[in-house]
Amino acid sequence: MSPADAAGPADVVVALDVGGTGMKCALVRPDGSTVHTERHATDAGRGPDAVVETILDVAEGLAGKARADGLDPLALGIAVPGVVDEAAGVAVWSANVGFRDVPLRDLAAARLGLPTALGHDVRVGGLAEARLGAGRGTGHVLFVAIGTGIAAAHVVDGVAATGAHGAAGEIGHILVRPGGPRCGCGRDGCLEAVASASAIARRYAEATGGGPTGGGLGGGGLTGTPASAADVADRAAAGEPAAARVWAEAVEALADGLATGQSLYDVEAVVVGGGLAQAGPRLFDPLRAALHERMTFHRRPRLVAAALGDEAGCLGAALLALDAR
Repeated sequence: MSPADAAGPADVVVALDVGGTGMKCALVRPDGSTVHTERHATDAGRGPDAVVETILDVAEGLAGKARADGLDPLALGIAVPGVVDEAAGVAVWSANVGFRDVPLRDLAAARLGLPTALGHDVRVGGLAEARLGAGRGTGHVLFVAIGTGIAAAHVVDGVAATGAHGAAGEIGHILVRPGGPRCGCGRDGCLEAVASASAIARRYAEATGGGPTGGGLGGGGLTGTPASAADVADRAAAGEPAAARVWAEAVEALADGLATGQSLYDVEAVVVGGGLAQAGPRLFDPLRAALHERMTFHRRPRLVAAALGDEAGCLGAALLALDAR
């Protein structure tokens, strides 16, 4: 019997998706439907202790709201970035939030008195996409989130692999361009240093001496802000040489990284999410062609856009909590 089948009509899960600047929070039914959402500032600059206290306060408030609305909170699911030891319930390390070996699962369970699960933000997003979103009905899914960085989740029959040390899925640190741009991890030529949204924007600025200001999809108009990756996509489609070159290099690097992923995982579907996926056909058409060119004896995976948007983290955190009950 699945968690959804065993649930009552008033049952909900408290779910939090914690980022460096904000938290997406929700009350989620076991079938994946959302009955209430909230957003709160993380304000990681206050330090990890303050962030933990905010997480606990928000979760407690959501559980209280559920009860006030006649709902029964069954469990709590929390997603955080960085390295997460899901078995121990510890946020091992997160540059975005400042966590170092924070026993967040036990702290939350003690505060709320609810069964609690702690997961990695991209892995729970992949879990949601595989079970409720673009990978629904597919046994083997690779979810790839492309934003400020690049990370992935390998989901098999609805379960996301965590790895021996909680660091599975770091596809952004596949070496694709030896001697290439310096990655934040300290190595030159990682996929993330060439093809993440932040890398595309940075490389375009370097190619244009700073470049014109943003104004396309995702840009802020002529506001003095640097061009975003979405602006680069717009300008590449319009035929601007520098943008076309940077965009093509990013697509080729992504294809190399995904081809490596397919060699390792042999999945049926690659689901791409994150901010870069908003480029739509400008990303998926050339990326699909480039990926297929790299396939030899491997089966070609379906390459599709994520379907759940920024709800995926909360939905996945809720699924993880239900699974752990």
